[in-house]
Amino acid sequence: MPNFPPAYLLPAFLASRNKRADGLMVLAGVLFTFAFAPFNLVYCAPLSLTLLFASWRTVSPLRAALRGYAFGLGSFGLGVSWVYVSIHDFGGVGFWPAALVSLLFCCFWALFPALAGLLSALGRRPGVPSGLTVPLVWVLVEFVRGYLLLGGFPWLLAAYSQMATPLAGYIPLLGVYGTGFLLVVTAWAVLHGLEGTAKRVRWPWLLLVSVWIVGGLLQRLTWTTPAGPPLQVTLLQGNISQDQKWRPENRLNSLRLYRQMTTEHWDSQLIIWPETAIPVNLSVVDDFFIKPLAEDAKAHHTDVLVSLPEDSDQDGTLYNSAMLLGQEPGVYRKNHLLPFGETMPWRPFSTWVMAQLHLDLGDLSAGGGQQPLLKTAGHAFATSICYEDAFGEVAIAGLPAAAFLVNVTNDAWFGRSLEPYQHLQIATMRALETGRYLLRATNTGVTAVVAPNGTVIAQAPLFTQTALTTRITPMQGRTPYSYWGDVPVAGLLLLGWLLGWTYG
Repeated sequence: MPNFPPAYLLPAFLASRNKRADGLMVLAGVLFTFAFAPFNLVYCAPLSLTLLFASWRTVSPLRAALRGYAFGLGSFGLGVSWVYVSIHDFGGVGFWPAALVSLLFCCFWALFPALAGLLSALGRRPGVPSGLTVPLVWVLVEFVRGYLLLGGFPWLLAAYSQMATPLAGYIPLLGVYGTGFLLVVTAWAVLHGLEGTAKRVRWPWLLLVSVWIVGGLLQRLTWTTPAGPPLQVTLLQGNISQDQKWRPENRLNSLRLYRQMTTEHWDSQLIIWPETAIPVNLSVVDDFFIKPLAEDAKAHHTDVLVSLPEDSDQDGTLYNSAMLLGQEPGVYRKNHLLPFGETMPWRPFSTWVMAQLHLDLGDLSAGGGQQPLLKTAGHAFATSICYEDAFGEVAIAGLPAAAFLVNVTNDAWFGRSLEPYQHLQIATMRALETGRYLLRATNTGVTAVVAPNGTVIAQAPLFTQTALTTRITPMQGRTPYSYWGDVPVAGLLLLGWLLGWTYG
């Protein structure tokens, strides 16, 4: 067993050029992932970040980048291992090609912690504490990864690990990036507190305690109020395996299943089907299935939100759509499409790669950002489809008119991996950011209802056929975050970093 130094000397050890410190960063990255669902060891996030930042303190920019990359390999290697499941188990790709693509995927996203390490080391100034530079750089790099590159990959953002801690009190004010900054400041304060122990430096600990106490106090606030009496809603989880869902011989069975589950819940005011629960284009099922279902919903004074591919006879466009049938019919077309799944960036290279892997992925059209809200029982609601619930800006676009949020998704692509639990955790953030109930219907799980305070109040078991019925309250009013969103928060962080870089 190697002899590591005592805790108060640990930052100095990690900041050295010791190769054991390099290797520890992979383990620190794995530890970071344990802070997220389904593990939910929330304090692993500040601990792992403290280790990482300590390793950047005095080393060269190149070595800081290397250690950031090692951290990224550990965190993404475990945290997004579900990519292999989707490619191999359900994409039909062989073991070695699927493993290679999964490895390249993790290696690519690991470049972002490496970039954070590089910029943090480059921003170091002799005799000036560089700690605040590190939190600013970390969150700005998260923002670039989550929003600007390839449409965004906002997985494993630091703040998502803190839904059950006092830092969650900041979410309705600052969203995922502002709250993430305060988490990273926590790690920075721990690091400086350890380094200052011998000198009796107490202010980093005071900063840490202050941030967490204020967060706990903010959790007592309620930003929104009821907008009417409760609504009874039912979320359907058909539990149809991804490898069976799109087979032509199974289509009628899927339609019968969801139709039967719907008829058992006509007493609900809103019934929600998961993403592409109807596994065939609208033009095929419109006359014999959609129109009769719409008539039944109207007769029972119920609204049914179904999801299917919506094709156009005029120009051949194809949308991933959610259609509301019943009292006030309407349609929402997915706008933020999934890169390499629903839209193909980097053409023609990306299409060539997919062809070599024998992956036949969709090429859908975006629905546009100015779509009218759907309505049920006199209340408008904001709809998102699958991956869109990972973006706070999508959720707040419908406010203040939307009284609650609805997300339909299909995580069957990822089997019994970490992804369904991570995805629910991400979606939960949207309820807390907006102060609205979130209704989330999925094909195989995790179907759930989330309260405005971020608490999951009802949840269906994974991989079971079930209908989840509960009552929610339409909400009105706005959280501070819903006014300004993510971009101004990121802009302030960028301004702070530029001032530090210029005058530090």
